[in-house]
Amino acid sequence: MQQIISIAGDGQMALVLASIVAQSGHEARLWSPFPEDAKNLAHTRISPRLANFQLPAQVRVSANIEEIFTDSTLAVSAIPAQFARASWQRIAPTLMKNTGIVTVTKGVEVSSLCPPLEVLLTVTGKRPLAVLSGPTIASELARQLPATLLCASDLAPFAAIVQEIFSRPWLRIYTSHDPIGVEIAGAAKNVVALAAGMLDGLEMGFNAKSALLARGLAEIVRLGLAMGAQQETFFGIAGVGDLATTCFSPEGRNRTLGEKIGRGMSLPNALAATNGVVEGVETCKSLRALAQRHSIEMPIATAVHSVLFENHSPAQAVRDLMGRSAKAERIG
Repeated sequence: MQQIISIAGDGQMALVLASIVAQSGHEARLWSPFPEDAKNLAHTRISPRLANFQLPAQVRVSANIEEIFTDSTLAVSAIPAQFARASWQRIAPTLMKNTGIVTVTKGVEVSSLCPPLEVLLTVTGKRPLAVLSGPTIASELARQLPATLLCASDLAPFAAIVQEIFSRPWLRIYTSHDPIGVEIAGAAKNVVALAAGMLDGLEMGFNAKSALLARGLAEIVRLGLAMGAQQETFFGIAGVGDLATTCFSPEGRNRTLGEKIGRGMSLPNALAATNGVVEGVETCKSLRALAQRHSIEMPIATAVHSVLFENHSPAQAVRDLMGRSAKAERIG
C-alpha cells in the first residue's frame, strides 16, 4: 500500500530520506521551516546543505505545514534536537491521530534533558513512535553506497513498517526494541566525535583516537544503562558502528568542528564556519547534566564541556584525562 510520508526538516538526512521515499514508490513530501529555502529547493531541486545531490522531481517541497502534513500516514522528524519541540508543536495539530512518527535526530534537548522520542510523545500525544539511527554519512547515502540503519520502537509492527519503507538494495535496516539505547548512542557519540576531532587538530595520532573511542564507548554504555537501555545495543550498528563512522569520517560535522577547535579556532568561529547544525555542542551540556542526575562518571564528555564552555584548552583537557588515577578497565 502506498504511504504518504512527510519529512520535517531540510538538512542532509531529510534530503536523503525524501529521495529514498520517492525511490520506494511512496508519496514523498518535505517541509522546510525556512520559506525562502523551501522556494529555492522546490525550484532548483538542489541544496547548499548537501553537495552534488539532486532531490527527485516527485518530492513535494513547501514551508506550509498543512500542505505537507495533512493526511500523512507517516511522518519523519529530521529537526535538530534543540528545535524539535517548537517545530512539532506547530506540526502536531495537522497530524491524523494514527500517524506514526520516526525520528532521525541525534541529540538530547538541553532544557528538559529529554531524548527526541520523549519530546515527540509529549508534544504529539500517544501514537506509534520509532527512532532510525546508525552509521550514515549523508553524502554516502546520496551516492547509494552500502549502509545499514537500525529502527527501534516499543511497537515491533511499527518498526517493521519503517524497515520495509526505507530498505533499499544498498540500504539494509535492522529492527530493535531498545529505542532509548539507540537514542542515547546516537546523541552521545557526537560528543565523543568532538573529542576525536580535537585530537586530530592536535595531531595526537591514531593510538590516542582509538583509545578515545574505546573509553568514549564505555561512557556511552554507562549513561545508557543508567537510563534503562540494553547493553548489547551499544555494541551494534547504532552504537559502536555509528561512533566509529562519526569519529573517523572527514565529512562528519562534529569531528570536523572538534578539529578546528583543536587547531586553535574559537567555538563561535568554528560554528560560523560550519554548514549546518553541530548537534554535539548543545548535547554536551545535556550529557553533563544527565551524568550528574544519574551520579555517573563521564570524564570525556566533561572534558569536551570544559573546552567548549569553560575556556580550557584542548591540550589541557587531554592532559587532565591522561592524568586521571589508574584503575581497572570497565565497560558500563
